[in-house]
Amino acid sequence: MRIFGKGRHRPSASWRQATDRAFTLIGDGRYEDAGALLTRAADLEPWLSESWFNLALLHKFRHDWEAARTTGLRAVALLDRSAGAPDWWNVGIAATALQDWPLARRAWQAYGLRPAGDAAPGGPPTGMGLGSAAVRLSPEGEAEVVWGRRIDPARIEVLSVPLPSSGRRWGEVVLHDGVPHGERITPEGQSFPVFDEIELWAPSPVPTWVVLLDAATEDDRDALEKLASDAGYAAEDWTSSVRLLCRSCSESRMESDAGDGERADPHDHSEPGAPGPLGHATAGGRWVTERECGIAAPAELVRGILETWVADRPEARGWRDLEEVC
Repeated sequence: MRIFGKGRHRPSASWRQATDRAFTLIGDGRYEDAGALLTRAADLEPWLSESWFNLALLHKFRHDWEAARTTGLRAVALLDRSAGAPDWWNVGIAATALQDWPLARRAWQAYGLRPAGDAAPGGPPTGMGLGSAAVRLSPEGEAEVVWGRRIDPARIEVLSVPLPSSGRRWGEVVLHDGVPHGERITPEGQSFPVFDEIELWAPSPVPTWVVLLDAATEDDRDALEKLASDAGYAAEDWTSSVRLLCRSCSESRMESDAGDGERADPHDHSEPGAPGPLGHATAGGRWVTERECGIAAPAELVRGILETWVADRPEARGWRDLEEVC
């Protein structure tokens, strides 16, 4: 409810009915029909910021960023207050998608965030110190939660090596929504939000490879991950890092452990002892020497990384079946 002049203004019953029906249609994926109803609602109550916020939200769902920016700006022009208003956050997402950096900076500042003042004029907002977060790739498909670095309030750089089913690569930048769906808790008790990907913002030229390793110990596995990192790329032991979760579990507050050992909770739907990404845990905490590993590295370097790794301890390390998968 908003106050106009000295009287309270309540949206009409027709506005509420059209809006409620529109969001039911949005839930069913019927965006065209929902758009007609939300446009009608905006015609009925054009002085309500909610009318334009709802349209901006629909355009965000459709990835129509020009329309999202236009309707979002109409919504914020009618706000009673700016700080903490989701209207401004949606404007920031649309501006980021369009690389409209002056508007993105204005949106985050209006919301209450403060980009660093030393950023290049006209460039993207930087220096917010947002740290790490998790992002759910392909949330409407074979969703996968990976770790990343928050570049700004709407973008995350992927730092994990995603499974090929996600269609994403290490080093890619994804545009993400503002409302977290779930949390991941580290063994140290630190909590990180899980944001949903909206779309790919910047692709990565670095391919993803899958390889079967023979690693006698965890230290041997860790040595490969360090070797890839030192080369400026990444390797990830999918056998230990991947857990299969139902949607309800994935969107809840979940512990994020190292992956090996006894099954930690009933939400882990992996198969104990199975090699590959289905085998998150092993019976009795037993180390399995055969590991399925994802590597993000250029074609001209990936074999060299593996050969160097084996050469350091050939009696305890080996690899086979290297394949580019994404």
